[in-house]
Amino acid sequence: MAGFTTVQSVGSPADLPLRDAIRKGLLPGPRILTAVETLTGRGEQTGTPDEIRAFVRKQKEEGADLIKIFANYSVRRPEMMISEEQLNAACDEARKQGLRTLVHAHKDAVRAATLAGCTEIEHGVLATDDDLKLMAEKGTYLDPQAGLVWENYLANRERFVGTPGFPNSLEGFAGMQSLIPIYHEFMRRAMKIQGLKIVFGTDALAGAHGRNAEEFIYRVRDVGIDPMEAMVSANSLGARALGMADQIGSIAPGLQADIIALDGDPLKDIAAVRRVVFVMKGGIVYKNVARGAIPVCAGVQP
Repeated sequence: MAGFTTVQSVGSPADLPLRDAIRKGLLPGPRILTAVETLTGRGEQTGTPDEIRAFVRKQKEEGADLIKIFANYSVRRPEMMISEEQLNAACDEARKQGLRTLVHAHKDAVRAATLAGCTEIEHGVLATDDDLKLMAEKGTYLDPQAGLVWENYLANRERFVGTPGFPNSLEGFAGMQSLIPIYHEFMRRAMKIQGLKIVFGTDALAGAHGRNAEEFIYRVRDVGIDPMEAMVSANSLGARALGMADQIGSIAPGLQADIIALDGDPLKDIAAVRRVVFVMKGGIVYKNVARGAIPVCAGVQP
């Protein structure tokens, strides 16, 4: 209902039954593309190249739409968690299986994933300009974030505190504020790299779903991205990154009828992305505030 008709959600097996229920029309929702499990670990714990290839094949057998790889942990812990040989095996096997690869990568892992022929880099912070130029040369997509993920952690820190992977005290979240300008600076550098394909992504998790469009505002207001470029990154370019440009991402004959309408012009006021008044997915209307309609179940045309 927030205007996102197709999403990429990776890292939880729970996404599979949700994805399938939406596909069958049992629940209203966006199309979901997801991985089953993420490939993560440190060194030999991740497995030999042959074991990694077997892991990739197993994910496809279990219904994965793509493969998610953690090449390192975070901008604060950017050491490689997987060797170049392992990364090469994962991305090569995924290509053979017809699957895309998304790599959670910072610093040196960005170049390693690009050289391995992986499809898309998530985050990318601490990558050098030469790394970004290599991505542009290889056609690797970049999905950076301009602030939503960190703003969400800070806004919901009382709920995240003490949970796995998060600080045990509220004070421990203070450092996240300092990361926001680092992400802004990285995106500004990335924007200057000719030919680099920067797509829209939010790293949304609990607390951010339904607010995904805030990332548009951060990109335009805080980073200086052109509003039209921001819109394209989430539509036609985003569809190409998903390997679905022949189905979605544009309003054209033969494509799925995915159309949303806003109360306002985002090219003049980017905050208009908050005011979604009409949502159509696959020719079915799910939201029409202008007519006073209420949300309906998938498969039911109001």
